[in-house]
Amino acid sequence: MAEILFPALFVLLALGLPVAFAMAISVFVALSFGSSYPNIVVVKEMFSGLDSFPLLAVPFFILAAEIMTAGAVTLALLRLAQSLVGHLRGGLGHANVVSSAMFAGISGSALADAAGPGAMMIRMMERGGYDRAYAGALTIASAVVGPIIPPSITMIIYAMQDQEVSVGSLFMAGVLPGILITVMVLLANAHVSRRRGYASGEAMPPLSEIGRIALHAFPALLLIVLIVGGIRFGIFTPTEASVIAVFYALFVAIFVYRSFRLRDLPDTILRAAIVSGAVLLILGAARAFAWVLIIEGIPQMLAETIIAWDLSPIVFLLAVNALLLIFGLFMDPLPGVMILVPILAPISFALGIDPDHFAIIVIVNLTLGLTTPPVGSLIFVVSSAVSLKPTTLVREMPPFFLALAVALLAITFVPGLSTWLPRVSGF
Repeated sequence: MAEILFPALFVLLALGLPVAFAMAISVFVALSFGSSYPNIVVVKEMFSGLDSFPLLAVPFFILAAEIMTAGAVTLALLRLAQSLVGHLRGGLGHANVVSSAMFAGISGSALADAAGPGAMMIRMMERGGYDRAYAGALTIASAVVGPIIPPSITMIIYAMQDQEVSVGSLFMAGVLPGILITVMVLLANAHVSRRRGYASGEAMPPLSEIGRIALHAFPALLLIVLIVGGIRFGIFTPTEASVIAVFYALFVAIFVYRSFRLRDLPDTILRAAIVSGAVLLILGAARAFAWVLIIEGIPQMLAETIIAWDLSPIVFLLAVNALLLIFGLFMDPLPGVMILVPILAPISFALGIDPDHFAIIVIVNLTLGLTTPPVGSLIFVVSSAVSLKPTTLVREMPPFFLALAVALLAITFVPGLSTWLPRVSGF
């Protein structure tokens, strides 16, 4: 079946079909022409992939993010970011990056980062004299931290595929790598701003003003502490945390920021349902795709082949980086996690690589695929926001590709970036 499955998938992706439909249809084609299994197996496997209690966390976290992205919440984070770094050279660009990092603790999604505060910052940067294409490229790079700083939908899916990690430990493991990626993108923006003369016209606000702005944004930022702290101390499970996040988001949006009304709730639930449906459709199709691979014995064959090479842990991780970066050119992170983690995670564990460290390497690699053509979803989201061709944005990306590559190598060669916080916090 594999000799039919992969060519069918690549042809469908080349024709522009969404990833979920391309995977599901390729499985149907493989079963129809390469096996005696009935096609109903595809539907059964898709439903089996979604029949999971931990997976309930995904739509609830998406709903919490939709509620928290009400105008006043997003503006509070943008104002805080601008008060902290807006006075520096390239200040509006720095504010874009910092606000994306803050928003990552609410949304758990790179695409939400780019479409929410990212789109607002692009308009602000353009008014401030920045080139529109550069503002878009910076937004693409800064949105990478969305699935890395907790809470993260990708981490929830990863924990379902690898029994050696937990959602809580992955949430803690992503904090320092997320901060490192943010710092590297800030340095890249500082370099480009100095070379192009993007200066800030604002003075640094008084510390009292910064404190007042931070206090106003604090309830929004408290969400990440509530989620990670509650999971760490055993107060609730990750799935229960997602429900609590919804109620906390409602409380903050209605009573603190007064930017949300109960009559807005039906439309918000509808938007969250549409996004959740798209995510779950991808996960179901990826489960069916992975089932064909398992039936064909491909994971076992690859595992035996890699183990026979007798690679050192570092060489293995470098090979994994190369494989995942290539894979990410054609596949979104969620199906990538479901297809590749059951193959690669057991090998990494056998080589003595810390499971949390390996998980962060996988998640960062696959997330970087969102910034690279031909399938890079972040490119197309930002392209729509700035009304520019994707190729125009890609031409502005090299400084950020370099910054992200350096961050990835640091995460690969310094395991403590991913393992220190989970260890000291007791996960």
